Amino acid sequence: MPSQQSSVKFDGGRAPFGARLAAAMIARGPLCVGIDPHPALLAAWGLDDSIQGLRTFSQTVLEAVEPLAAAIKPQVALYERHGSAGLAVLEELLAAAATTDVLSIADAKRGDIGSTMAGYADAWLRDGSALAADSVTLSPYLGFESLRPALDLAAANGRGVFVLALTSNPEGASVQHVGGAESVAKRIVQAAAVENQRYCADALGSVGLVVGATVGTALVDLGIDLAAVHGPLLAPGLGAQGATGADMRATFGAAYPAVLATSSRGILAAGPGLDGLRAATIETLQGL
Repeated sequence: MPSQQSSVKFDGGRAPFGARLAAAMIARGPLCVGIDPHPALLAAWGLDDSIQGLRTFSQTVLEAVEPLAAAIKPQVALYERHGSAGLAVLEELLAAAATTDVLSIADAKRGDIGSTMAGYADAWLRDGSALAADSVTLSPYLGFESLRPALDLAAANGRGVFVLALTSNPEGASVQHVGGAESVAKRIVQAAAVENQRYCADALGSVGLVVGATVGTALVDLGIDLAAVHGPLLAPGLGAQGATGADMRATFGAAYPAVLATSSRGILAAGPGLDGLRAATIETLQGL
């Protein structure tokens, strides 16, 4: 169980992730731009599916959106597919983002047990790691408590996590909905709420959840209260996947102020020019 603590600053004067994200969402709006260098998207931008294409794509998106979005979310798998050189480009992107006001969410969906989970935590959440991001996505399906090394290291370093809770892919229901009124997803949400008690003095806790923007009535059907989480809700599915700002307000209800909406293809398709990317980002923000 986490110990409660007040809003404190960590080494280097860093406030807790949840507090920093809440401030960014107020200042810029509740938008996270996914950086997803799919081969087809690289080609649409006139770039090769190569390390240089990956680097150009990543740097261009960051330059375009960092004055506008609260966060960026690079999809780690699309860097890993290029091997060690691809991970080096991801390191460059995360380091560059750290010099700006935009927060970074490494979409790695890591989840394991014991020393292996501790290793993942060390890679993504330790100060001084080449892959350190402001936050990282985690999978709790070996048990929420298996994430303890990441939860504690994030808290110690003023970083955050986003735990998969209720995703909108059709396959997700076969696991997440099991249990009905006491579903797997509901237990994950409740565990995150308990974890966020250590951030009780902050605007948002630093343990967020991933909840798909297109989950429809699942929150009501499963009796899930997201407003009680006291943490940010990362909601992929805005734009190209079909969800609108109005849809999200209806889906999330009282929890909507904590929602960080994510758009990837809907914004990235407006590239490769900076003006097009920025116009798409502003249009998306206006819809929220």
